[in-house]
Amino acid sequence: MSNWHLKYNHTFQGQLVRYDVRGNGPPLVLVHGTPWSSFNWRHLITSLAEQWTVYFYDLLGYGQSEMRGGQDVSLGIQNQVLTNLLDHWQLTTPCIIGHDFGGTTVLRTHLVDERNFEKMVLVDPVALSPWGSPFFAHVKKHQAAFQDLPEYIHEAIVTAYVKGAMHRPMPEETLDGIVQPWRGEKGRRAFYRQIAQAEQRFTDEITPQYATIRRPLLLVWGEEDAWIPIDTGRKLHTLIPGSQFRAIPNAGHLVQEDQPEALFKAIQQFLI
Repeated sequence: MSNWHLKYNHTFQGQLVRYDVRGNGPPLVLVHGTPWSSFNWRHLITSLAEQWTVYFYDLLGYGQSEMRGGQDVSLGIQNQVLTNLLDHWQLTTPCIIGHDFGGTTVLRTHLVDERNFEKMVLVDPVALSPWGSPFFAHVKKHQAAFQDLPEYIHEAIVTAYVKGAMHRPMPEETLDGIVQPWRGEKGRRAFYRQIAQAEQRFTDEITPQYATIRRPLLLVWGEEDAWIPIDTGRKLHTLIPGSQFRAIPNAGHLVQEDQPEALFKAIQQFLI
């Protein structure tokens, strides 16, 4: 993780959002999910930057962006952050890719903030109820207790949690890069804060609007996703008229870590 560094700062409502830009060509925005960061796009960024100007950032309260007590890092604010960044980057209708909560953020930015995209790619998005694990519910009920856990117990929880998102064994370099932002008191508190603020109402309120989406949209799903089963992806596909669906074999929820080459190929074929 020490080699992963976002170069640029942006301020949203007085809070720091870190981002970076690489490549040349038409604009393409990447939006990560939870509990991830832009670090998890690293395999794709190198390939994508050969054909697109790739904009990527850490969600508010994640990665290298600001983490502070009392912060709103819910799905209700992340679409506002993305809209603000699009204005900052002076992008009107870029292509966009969102994973997990990042997919939700893309949908909310399109449907709530009425921002258009040339094409949208959603990778295992959190988009249909019910969602949220018993772990989420427990953290929501006992957030204060989790925030004060000893560091070694906290790291063991985060490690066990994120490993379940991959189909193949998670390499140590990948694990370290995912866990790093959540270390220390600030990171520990931020980790449980974002879980406690994960509310299904932010997807429920836009679900009836899925049928109104008219932009080209590709759904990509890991066939072995243990967090959001592929059947949920197929159901979402039926709710979005004209959407395309692509299953990626031997991939879990973190498709970009399990099968980055297959994911890149699917994205490339759709965007070009």
